[in-house]
Amino acid sequence: MRALEIYRNGILAGILKEENRRHYIFRYDDQYFKDSNMPPISLTLPKTQQEYSNTFLFPFFSNMLSEGVNRKLQCTQLKIDEDDDFGLLAATAQYDTIGAITVKPISVQ
Repeated sequence: MRALEIYRNGILAGILKEENRRHYIFRYDDQYFKDSNMPPISLTLPKTQQEYSNTFLFPFFSNMLSEGVNRKLQCTQLKIDEDDDFGLLAATAQYDTIGAITVKPISVQ
């Protein structure tokens, strides 16, 4: 299992987990979820429920990834399988992203 902390403007918003290549979970952080002043990270992941589960990486996160030649170059340089969206997200969305969302890999036991 792999996991990422998801930050919105530097504030921990939740945890994204890859249980396996067919099971992904996004869960809002308790404090972030309870704070009515904090907006959802995406229109597709509203704060109407605290945990979301899917059989593929949520489109909101997939859309943060490069495509085409840029993706191929990143995967080659970072030695990441081109089909590993979660790994590519972890490697490329930590610092300089378009928008308010950044990620930080965490170790999960």
